[in-house]
Amino acid sequence: MQRIGSVIGIDPAHIAEYKRIHAAVWPDVLRQIAASNIRNYTIFLREPENLLFAYFEYHGTDLAADMADMAADPVTQDWWKVCMPMQRPLESRVAGEWWATMEPVFHED
Repeated sequence: MQRIGSVIGIDPAHIAEYKRIHAAVWPDVLRQIAASNIRNYTIFLREPENLLFAYFEYHGTDLAADMADMAADPVTQDWWKVCMPMQRPLESRVAGEWWATMEPVFHED
């Protein structure tokens, strides 16, 4: 299992809407998350900095392939079209990233 953390900004004008839509994530999006071997997926909000921190546990054997399958899913693409305009990617992210990946520095079970 891999533990993955990532961070992105959020437009403060969209925080209420972001919370609203994530209180009722589309069932097909949730199915795709599970099919992509993702478990324990959580998004945290930090105000007043307006940062979203995502954490999930990957239980598959080919993260790149599972993420490509997710990105190719039409319903997930539609979900992202709703979410992405609300998000503000960090300038320091690696080229090609939307959410900036984070280095794990500590974990205790």
